[in-house]
Amino acid sequence: MRTTRRTDGSTDDHTGGRRPARRPGRFAVLAASGLAAAALVAGCGTSGGGSPATPSPPASGAPASPGMPAAGLRTTTDARLGTIVTDGAGYTLYRFDHDSADPPTATCDGGCAALWPPVPADGTTVSVSGVDATLVGTVTRADGSKQLTLAGWPLYRYAPDHKPGDTKGQGVQGIWFAVTPSGDRAAAGSGGSGGY
Repeated sequence: MRTTRRTDGSTDDHTGGRRPARRPGRFAVLAASGLAAAALVAGCGTSGGGSPATPSPPASGAPASPGMPAAGLRTTTDARLGTIVTDGAGYTLYRFDHDSADPPTATCDGGCAALWPPVPADGTTVSVSGVDATLVGTVTRADGSKQLTLAGWPLYRYAPDHKPGDTKGQGVQGIWFAVTPSGDRAAAGSGGSGGY
């Protein structure tokens, strides 16, 4: 049987029927997905001091994003970690050991910041509850944006924390910790795996 390829990508088998052009197979889609994941992991590979930030890609549908305002800082009590700081919506906030508090310096950029979104500072007064307002400040990031700080430590969310009260970022790789109202690490001795 003779077939003819048409300009629209379909073929005509000269039996009166047109067959649609072939779509990329599952293998091509999986390969593209794998390359995208590898690029993200490479982007998270190092941050500041050269140690890996975390190899996990961000979870889809996570509420945290770099453009989401903090709306406020408040304290909550976690059964495992004690008193920690959350944003106004109740999502746990974290500090990164490769950052610096004096002077305030944020080093989590690129793929790292996709997984650990910086808490933005939009220039308005941040409401606080249980947190000393004199400890709240900002730092200018490498891209020129402002990030909220607590006792000098830049604040982050963790994308895999899907609901208020989640603390999946606690202790990830021994360098990410929920932050206390004084800017310290929460229960530094207990560490989570970050969902590995």
